[in-house]
Amino acid sequence: MTALPVTELFLLALILIFALPYGIWRLGRTDYWAPLVVVQILTGIVLGPGVLGAAWPSYYAALFTPQVIGALNGIAWWAVMLFVFVAGLELDLEEAWEWREETGLTAGLALGVPLLLGAGAGWLLLELGDPASWIGAKGRDWQFIAGVGMACAVTALPILILFMQKLEILRTGFGQRILRYASLDDVLIWAVLALILLDWERVGRQAGYLVAFAAAVWLLRRLFAAIPPRDRWYIALVWLAANGYLADWSGLHYMVGAFLAGAALDAKWFGIEAIDRFRDTVLLAFMPVFFLSTGLRTSWDIGGLAAFAAAALLLAAMVVGKLAGVGLAGKLLNWKKGEAWVIGWLLQTKALIMIIFVNVLFDKQIITSAAFTALLLAAVGSTMLTIPMVTPALRKLSER
Repeated sequence: MTALPVTELFLLALILIFALPYGIWRLGRTDYWAPLVVVQILTGIVLGPGVLGAAWPSYYAALFTPQVIGALNGIAWWAVMLFVFVAGLELDLEEAWEWREETGLTAGLALGVPLLLGAGAGWLLLELGDPASWIGAKGRDWQFIAGVGMACAVTALPILILFMQKLEILRTGFGQRILRYASLDDVLIWAVLALILLDWERVGRQAGYLVAFAAAVWLLRRLFAAIPPRDRWYIALVWLAANGYLADWSGLHYMVGAFLAGAALDAKWFGIEAIDRFRDTVLLAFMPVFFLSTGLRTSWDIGGLAAFAAAALLLAAMVVGKLAGVGLAGKLLNWKKGEAWVIGWLLQTKALIMIIFVNVLFDKQIITSAAFTALLLAAVGSTMLTIPMVTPALRKLSER
């Protein structure tokens, strides 16, 4: 059979990426237990080497050639930078500071308890199995344990916003409280990631980048306050690309730079509605390509059963840790009965940000493809549980 041109193969891949998950989601009516974003992630795994590649290796190799994968990866890199940029932009640190005592206690416990349990789960994986199966070529034990712990503590702020829109609580006082907790956790997540990625051989570059970043933010904020709104998005994209490049050059990661680029700017300069539309467009038009590129990284080399067992252990650490941390905060702050349960499950939402987080760990060779697969499965599981667990609990809470 004559090989198709690269452009045709690329477009065939795009047809699969967009049509297959949408068809499953719409025809299967999965929205309650598996929102479209979850179906897209699962479809990416199915289209990867572990499923499609294993079942039909010749078709897989014919479609996903190195040139096609390279083109898809380019779109995926930019897509995830845009998404993380919006996550940083959506942070409302001023409101978090205004309610700093309640927010600090809740966010600290919501992050700290699952981090400790997740780190314990990571340590167990190393103790019960061959560490080489889990730790990447350039990773150390402490980096792996801290990385797994933080992955278990992550809350996906942009997906949380989508879920709260679906539940019709986003613009309520209750919803805004939850956003404050998630916003502070987002800052801590990326700070810990930067610490894990700290490269002592390139620490001078990293320090130089952070100093230059601080100076650039001071200038940029004055520029943004002065220029017309129509110019802000263009300059923001240049700022995003430059930060991604310099963060990667310094030895951190381009996604760390993307988050910092968004966090340095104020959402009010762009408008909440415009940011919502931009995020929705990125999710619709670009992020499915990232999900496929994530699926292409999955591996069952250590055996499917071991990967699922590890995922179950990590999922337990995520769920128990988040619910216990938020539950303790609720007792200390005298929340209304049922609030801690709802908040704990909503902050359990992981999906994209955790997947982005573990992609960084995998890129830096801190975790192996087997660990990546287990973490990915756990992230999907935790996100699928959110809406089914929150919906009846929220109904009961509103009746009290």
